[in-house]
Amino acid sequence: MRRYPLAEVRERTCKSVDAWWTVLLVDPVAVPLVRLVAPYRWITPNRLTALATVFGLAAAACFAGQSREWLIAGALLFHLGFVVDCMDGKIARLNGTGTLFGAWFDFMFDRLRAIICAAALMGGQYARTGEAGYLWLAVFVVALDLFRYLNAGQMTRIRATMQEERGPAPAWEAPAQRTPRGRLKDGLRRRRIRVHLVSGIEFEMFVFIVAPLTGWIVGTVVLTGALLAVFELRLIFTFWRSTRQHAAWRATRPAHSEFVTSATAAHSAGPEAAVVRQGVG
Repeated sequence: MRRYPLAEVRERTCKSVDAWWTVLLVDPVAVPLVRLVAPYRWITPNRLTALATVFGLAAAACFAGQSREWLIAGALLFHLGFVVDCMDGKIARLNGTGTLFGAWFDFMFDRLRAIICAAALMGGQYARTGEAGYLWLAVFVVALDLFRYLNAGQMTRIRATMQEERGPAPAWEAPAQRTPRGRLKDGLRRRRIRVHLVSGIEFEMFVFIVAPLTGWIVGTVVLTGALLAVFELRLIFTFWRSTRQHAAWRATRPAHSEFVTSATAAHSAGPEAAVVRQGVG
């Protein structure tokens, strides 16, 4: 039974860029655990996803307990579930056991876990205080979480379509940035931290871990939700500009291009057709 060297596990399983919460607070724990369990092939990604869901449900039960002690227990269980959830993708990459169904299973149960935990956390606080604002916070958390991940999926699909049409960008189109902002981006990337500092991951972790641990639930949710909204609006604006530039580029191409015609037909048929055309679905 082969056990991979830790450095090899880290190299093969960690993403080139990831959320800062994952890089700093999850990978240092998840990578050694992946190395430990990887030789046992019965520990599959789907079973790890199911285990992460169990931890999430246990966290929700603790959140519903309302008291300070139960909130702390729920926060710890949620983080443990997130560590296990990160392990499933790493195991899939390391052992080559990822499947299309597994990708669906992981995404859907991640969202289910967030919805249930939001209902339990805010519902518990509503039952404790009688303040209806907690019910609106639950709606806010679920809506923002779903928007973030659905929006990311749609952007990824459309960007892939544009990339297929245009091909890889020449090196001269992406010069090294020497501005302070560019150097900051380069420094973050060298540490595998993506520039999008407040993503859906950080939002969930602050809502379900930081807020229960500190007891400052309303302030934490509102503040991190506002930061996530700002980052998402910036992404949407950048995405809008790239689609306009792509439309201008397409207008200069020969109208008889077979690829452009097929891409346009797939686009008019909807995102699902575009996914099939890309060979993802």
